[in-house]
Amino acid sequence: MNSLYASVWAETLKIRKSKMFILTLIAFSGIAITMGLMVFVSRYPELVGNSAMVGAKASMFKDDWTSYFGLLIMMILTLGTIGFGTITGWVFGREYSDRVVGDLLALPVPRFTIVLSKFITIIGWCFLLSGILFVFGVATGIAVNIAHWSVDSVYHYFVIFMVTSLFTMLLSTPTALVASYARGYIAPIAFTIGTLIVTQILFVGIPNTTQYFPWAIPSLYSGVAGAGGVTPDLISYIILFSTILLGFIGTVAWWRFADQK
Repeated sequence: MNSLYASVWAETLKIRKSKMFILTLIAFSGIAITMGLMVFVSRYPELVGNSAMVGAKASMFKDDWTSYFGLLIMMILTLGTIGFGTITGWVFGREYSDRVVGDLLALPVPRFTIVLSKFITIIGWCFLLSGILFVFGVATGIAVNIAHWSVDSVYHYFVIFMVTSLFTMLLSTPTALVASYARGYIAPIAFTIGTLIVTQILFVGIPNTTQYFPWAIPSLYSGVAGAGGVTPDLISYIILFSTILLGFIGTVAWWRFADQK
């Protein structure tokens, strides 16, 4: 337990001192604030003058909390997939790109503990970003006075938002395996973008298969696919958690048995 605590502390320290941490905080908070401002612009389109592009974007943001929370959930599904995947690739891949993986493995700490501590810090980091996106989004929505405020509605969508965020961040375990296998963070970013593209293709082309594709299941759970969308069943969640578990086991096995020279 002491070695795990020390390893988590070391990983947290590395993250806190990195520019990556600050950039993600700025990105998630900035996007949340921008969403609220777009609702305000949609209410007063004369503010953008003759800017057709900004006006068209603003028209997507309806002036009610139900639609706004739906957009927040959609944002965590897209921004979260890319952001959490990038974070995971960076945490695991930077050890190789900085050429310190040999020094790391030379420490008197079990390799399983090293991997587990990385996943713990990634989950903590991602939860922080999810919280920032939701809190800043709600605060900006209140500031621009979005219609039909309800505490019950906030609680309802907060639960959906956080569970969707949890599913999305846990699906980063295969990304960690890709980062470890590729020994860098370019391949895991490409893998993350690839899963997002495939998910969109399935939703548009063959939506009946989305309940069997792991990276589409968080979207189905959240309900943003619409009332007529496919509903995830028991098999869907078995596939989801099997993918998460296999990604974790594969990453641990790679760090335990692969040649890390």
